Amino acid sequence: MVESPGESSPLSGSMPREPARLMRMGEISDDSEKRISTGIHEFDRVLGGGLVQGSLVLVGGDPGIGKSTLLMQAAGNLSKSLQVLYVSGEESASQVAMRARRIGAGDGNTMVLCHTDVSQILDKASEVKPDIIIIDSIQTIFSGSLQSAPGSVAQIRECAAAFMRYAKSTGAGILLVGHVTKSGAIAGPMVLEHMVDTVLYFEGNLGMGHRVLRAVKNRFGSTNEIGIFTMGQQGMKEVANPSEMLLEQRPRDASGSCVTATMEGSRPILAEVQALVCRTTFGNARRQASGIDFGRVVLLLAVLEKRAGITFYDQDVYVNAAGGLRLAEPAVDLALAMAAASGAKNIAIPADIAVFGEVGLAGEVRSVSEIERRLAEVRRAGFSGVIMPHMKLSKAEIPEGLEIMQVKTIAQAIDKLF
Repeated sequence: MVESPGESSPLSGSMPREPARLMRMGEISDDSEKRISTGIHEFDRVLGGGLVQGSLVLVGGDPGIGKSTLLMQAAGNLSKSLQVLYVSGEESASQVAMRARRIGAGDGNTMVLCHTDVSQILDKASEVKPDIIIIDSIQTIFSGSLQSAPGSVAQIRECAAAFMRYAKSTGAGILLVGHVTKSGAIAGPMVLEHMVDTVLYFEGNLGMGHRVLRAVKNRFGSTNEIGIFTMGQQGMKEVANPSEMLLEQRPRDASGSCVTATMEGSRPILAEVQALVCRTTFGNARRQASGIDFGRVVLLLAVLEKRAGITFYDQDVYVNAAGGLRLAEPAVDLALAMAAASGAKNIAIPADIAVFGEVGLAGEVRSVSEIERRLAEVRRAGFSGVIMPHMKLSKAEIPEGLEIMQVKTIAQAIDKLF
């Protein structure tokens, strides 16, 4: 069939042609987007307050990390009041139902479609008109108009474009599951991440019980928010108090361990920074970092050596953010420096002291944002003291019973701790 000039194939790469219309900025409606709660608070937090109608969300992560489990739980919650279509390209209907019942999401009204042809999937969606569509996974879906195999660059791009057009034209929220490569990137063309409205990544070691859901792109919210879950037989469970979970196994009298208060979006979290310092047995000292930027570790070790007189040239240094977190905020600098100093001196930092602040190349300790929230979280977790940058504080910002020790340089911080 030959298409007319004003029409386009439902699977073509371009949107249907419409008359172009200029609008003045002041004439454009600024109605806030409508959001749908998934029934999972941590999931809603990362999405920016819930799933936006007509949005396309990509959820990526390692195999077995919990992507399908989380979306199945969300489907079970959403199906109580909305029409939900769960499309599985990897499992049979009985397998999907068995997994749903295991995690307590099998009693809802979720519709299940086991198919991989994008045209037939959209035809069925047009029939039942679902409010939410979950595609598990985008790498298994194919378009019959292309000769390449499912999962190829062309297939992923074409199918994602078809789902995007459907979401924008109908207002349905679509969640795509995406596999990742060995390097940790979502498999397929990079344009896939550019096409969707939101990209979420599941992080965490498969050997650990908890998972971190992080937004790396969000057109409708912040990319700094994270959601923390624990993985169990009953599926994903939200962690209401991440600080307590991350610090419950912290050693109390070991050198090289320091607690810091970091901000993940609007949420303050207490995390443990560890540093193991030992004499090298090789010609060149080794440096290794997990969960913390390697370049930042090397820089802070140089600052400690130059400004505080602690030598590391003949010491191997291994740094770790306990619990599998990734700590990228500059406020972690001072805690990392104190953990390294503690490891080098083999003196434990007092267990009831928390540390935060940015460190400059001159050894100065710089102020950070959200001081009041950090201090409140430190006190709520039972700490009695905090070492922080020197700055003006009002009485309202200091929690009762918390000793504030302000420092201007890392040398002052070392003197107070050791």
